[in-house]
Amino acid sequence: MNDSSDTSVGTPLASSAQISVQAPERGPDGLALAISPTRSVGLAGRRIKLLYAVLLAVASAAAGAWLAGTRIESPADVAARTAAPQPSPILVPVEQRILSADVVTRGTVRFGLPQPVALAPSALKAGAGLVTTLPIRNTQLNEGDVVLTASGRPVFVLQGQVPAYRDLTPGLTGEDVSQLSQALRRLGFDPGSPDGVYDERTGAAVAKWYKSKGWEPFGPTREQLAAVRALERDWSDAVKNKAAAAAAVATAGVAIEAARATAAHNVRAATIENTARVVAPQQTTEPQQGSAPLTVQSERARAQYAATAADADLAAQIADQALVALDPRQTETARNAANAKLEMARAARQKTLLEGEMAVQTAERDVHLAAGRAELARSAAYAARLEGDKAVRTALDAQKLSALDLTMATERADQAAADLAAAKRKLGVQVPIDEVVFVRSLPVRVEEVTATIGSTAAGSLLTVTDNQLAVDSSLPLDASPLVKPGMQVVIDEQSLGIKATGTVETVATTPGTRGVDAFHIYIGIRVDPTPVHLEGFSVRLTIPIESTKGAVTAVPLSALSLATDGTSRLQVQKKDGTLEYVTVKPGLSANGYVEVTPLSGELVPGQLVVVGYNNPDIKDVR
Repeated sequence: MNDSSDTSVGTPLASSAQISVQAPERGPDGLALAISPTRSVGLAGRRIKLLYAVLLAVASAAAGAWLAGTRIESPADVAARTAAPQPSPILVPVEQRILSADVVTRGTVRFGLPQPVALAPSALKAGAGLVTTLPIRNTQLNEGDVVLTASGRPVFVLQGQVPAYRDLTPGLTGEDVSQLSQALRRLGFDPGSPDGVYDERTGAAVAKWYKSKGWEPFGPTREQLAAVRALERDWSDAVKNKAAAAAAVATAGVAIEAARATAAHNVRAATIENTARVVAPQQTTEPQQGSAPLTVQSERARAQYAATAADADLAAQIADQALVALDPRQTETARNAANAKLEMARAARQKTLLEGEMAVQTAERDVHLAAGRAELARSAAYAARLEGDKAVRTALDAQKLSALDLTMATERADQAAADLAAAKRKLGVQVPIDEVVFVRSLPVRVEEVTATIGSTAAGSLLTVTDNQLAVDSSLPLDASPLVKPGMQVVIDEQSLGIKATGTVETVATTPGTRGVDAFHIYIGIRVDPTPVHLEGFSVRLTIPIESTKGAVTAVPLSALSLATDGTSRLQVQKKDGTLEYVTVKPGLSANGYVEVTPLSGELVPGQLVVVGYNNPDIKDVR
């Protein structure tokens, strides 16, 4: 063993010794030292021992490291040792099934919604009557039956959506009239064309209907007859006013012609006068060259002639007076008379001179005023024309007013005629508002009577319900948008053995109405005809919201997941046991399942899909 050890280390030791010999030993001062062969061999032995010690230490350290390595673990080893086991997928098969989403609630069955029977006062009557007969509870009422009587007049029940709100009289139109006509036709009485107009044929049908029930139809009232007579008087007065207005229009036309003729005459006369005043003075006042106007010359000549005549007469009187004075035979009286004649001749001459002077002055003044008179004549002619125009315009205005009066009188006459015709049309058979009641469906049954015999026949008198069973129910706010009128309803109650069907009739628009709380929506359900007695029972209601037409490919909702692109997918197990994703298009979802249509890959019934993963319990291994 030792030999082998020596052999094993001989080569490295020889090398070490050789190296030691070759390397000069240096002293403390750094100078090479001489080494003897004996010292060299001893030094090599020590080095061999030291090498063995080092090798032994390395071997011990390696053994310790190996032992420590078996006891010490890295974080990765610890994590790997403590990590959860690999989860296993939970697989369920793809199915073919019919999917149906339902809303389930409860409700109470009753007869149709109670409808109050109320009467409003009629304008055709002086006041509301007194109740004389009333039906008893559970009385069946069909269309055209008498519900009750008031002061000897019937109250009929008819089918219609619009309640009675006015008296039905000839000439009216509207939906209430259409309801009346339809009811009369259902009762076997022909009301004429279905145009919604209350005409003579409608009134005749109403009369036959009343008489078939043993009642007299309601005819014209005294007030209506008095109104017709008043309208007849108004119409007569309007016709008279129209005739008077027409006569005024004709007279206005004649007045216009008269005004025009008068104006023309006055203008013509003023023109002639103007001509006479302008032309004549021009003819008499135009002077010859260098002479006075003719009128002035004429007056001067006339004055001169008169003065000459007066001078001649004066000279004659002087001569006569002189003869008398010289004749001694003449008496004193003769002399006085001759003197008087002489004085008169002198006075006459003076007068003639003065008058001639005055005539000349007048002629001269007239010459100066001739232009003014001519202007005055022209003004008079212009004024005559203006006055004529004014008279003609006044006559034209009067004609327009007369025509306007005629138009208004004609309109009043036409309106009066129309009012009279309308009033006469209303004189036929009428249906007072307090003699008919419209209900939505018939027949009905009397549910409650609130009026009493002898009470006033006004307001709510009794309550009726139809024979159709209905269910009052409610839905939570989140489910109410899914339910619509017309949806089918399954009605059952297993504990009572009740089973029926119905239809959603009413879905309220706001929560908290029709007796439900603020967190629910009222729904009303109409029950299909059934022999089962359901009134008053609380039943379960199942409303299918949506259903597939037949069996479809379906998987649990938990099998669906979303890809990064937003598409839906399933994780499907292949034949070799591996998993792959299949892109699908989801459809109807109901009862935890969803309809799926593969868009990529294959999906067949019975194929397994992943709905989750099963993680075993994690145990701490130490």
